[in-house]
Amino acid sequence: MRVVVWITEGTWPACVDAARAHTSDDSGVVLLHVSAPDVPGVAHGAYAGLLGRGHQERDPGTRLEELGATSAALLLDAAAERLRRPCVRMERSGRPEQEVIAAVEGADLLVLARDGDRSRLGPRSLGHATRFVLDHAPCPVLLVWPETVPDTRTLPPPPPHPPHRR
Repeated sequence: MRVVVWITEGTWPACVDAARAHTSDDSGVVLLHVSAPDVPGVAHGAYAGLLGRGHQERDPGTRLEELGATSAALLLDAAAERLRRPCVRMERSGRPEQEVIAAVEGADLLVLARDGDRSRLGPRSLGHATRFVLDHAPCPVLLVWPETVPDTRTLPPPPPHPPHRR
């Protein structure tokens, strides 16, 4: 069984715990982290357009890329340590929702966490990228709450009934 665990800042411990609890020890686990290239890209553009040209060593985008890669590696290391079993670490860069879908091709299970409003139940507990992945994943998905599940009293009210038609 090939299991992909989507590792994101703030929710990764719950995903790793769920993978450990719901898969066998002989499952092949891939810890996946996706870095969005937008922040370094903006910094590169700002430097080139506003701050000067010709001094690539001063480009802040390069430093942001280095910091992002270091942060991702540390996050994947922490997740692997928490998993406490052999795993593969995978770092991808691009639009997170697209990269996750590409990475789970051929997988038997994807584990991910809610990343929206986690104070109440309902559709707003999912962010844009997570909703996209849920709608397009080519494999079964285990969706977990990153912390205590809100009470069922937090469910949104049902929509009003339409007026009666004859």
